[in-house]
Amino acid sequence: MRPFAHRLLVAALPLSLLGAAVSHASEIELPGTMAWTAYGTNSSGYAQAVAIGNMLQNKYDSSVRILPGDNDVSRMTPLKQGRVDLCACGIASYYGAEGVMMFADRDWGPQPLRVITTSTASFGLSLAVAGDLDVETPADLAGKRIAYIRGDDALNKGTEAYLAFGGLTWDDVERVDYPGYGRSFDGIIAGDVDASFTTTVTPPAQQLASSPRGISWPVLDPNDDEGWERMAAVAPYFRPHEVTSGAGGISAENPVPSASYPYPIVVANQDLDDNVAYGLIKAMQENFDDYKDNAPGALGYALEQQDLQWVVPFHDAVVEYYKEIDVWTDEMQAHQDKLVERQNVLLTAWESFMQDAPSEDEAFTTGWMEARATALSDAGFEPIFE
Repeated sequence: MRPFAHRLLVAALPLSLLGAAVSHASEIELPGTMAWTAYGTNSSGYAQAVAIGNMLQNKYDSSVRILPGDNDVSRMTPLKQGRVDLCACGIASYYGAEGVMMFADRDWGPQPLRVITTSTASFGLSLAVAGDLDVETPADLAGKRIAYIRGDDALNKGTEAYLAFGGLTWDDVERVDYPGYGRSFDGIIAGDVDASFTTTVTPPAQQLASSPRGISWPVLDPNDDEGWERMAAVAPYFRPHEVTSGAGGISAENPVPSASYPYPIVVANQDLDDNVAYGLIKAMQENFDDYKDNAPGALGYALEQQDLQWVVPFHDAVVEYYKEIDVWTDEMQAHQDKLVERQNVLLTAWESFMQDAPSEDEAFTTGWMEARATALSDAGFEPIFE
């Protein structure tokens, strides 16, 4: 099995690394009230959290209070402070676990996050390219004008990953800076830029598809091992994905081989109570039919859509559930071992760095990123972010 071209992968958390075994009955035991953070009220992530919350209320009399957050930091801060149980987050949860980008800050650093579950739906995450250009693969983007969104690390990292798939970097294209994501699509329609990173179902992509320029999506050959390895070196959270929903005529009858990563990524702190973590994953899997059609993208929580051999460790009680339903292998446990080891290296490096950290912000970030890269390299891991 190729490391970057697989679907259902279920990882296991070695309980020995946590120092204690999970011990609870197999019944679902949930608290009377839980608090989650999620994307804004008009997002699919918020709608999914509401649908799951309704199921938990109806089935287990467990009420979920959902706090919408405008950005990654506002969604993750209550989790860091222990004021909520879970965050239905985006890819920033991975950045938080790694202590990079907006989390390479003295108030953050690497976070001891654990995944409860993820959703991978029918859409993809890709570069939307003006349809009047002859772009079929990422390699065809050479020399094109590519949007760079100031202050949005996740979108720019996605663009960089697509360029890497095609053997390109920012030096091989013309970078065009925009103050916001929506403005970049206005720029494509106006003819000022040629591509911007997005999901295939977003309204700006639909608007571009309806414009005179039209829209196209670069094809990522699922058998191009070298391309996927280059992409993974930049953003290891991407996975091959056959996109069946999106602007420009993408459908089940007209799919596009592309890439995706989960959204939302439901994460908790490592110390979330075992009974809560176990009860959540079991309730969500056993009652999937009760909420799958109640929010856009909720179908992505199905077992067959899970990619649990991913890039953030899983809660030990969640792993126990997957062991119980016989989706656990030695290979998956070895992968989880590495994830936990990597996180421990990061947490130790952060603790050491903070003992004599620079007071000036820019020096702090530079120093942390250097210390982080050294610690990971010395432990045999790729820093990825440097």
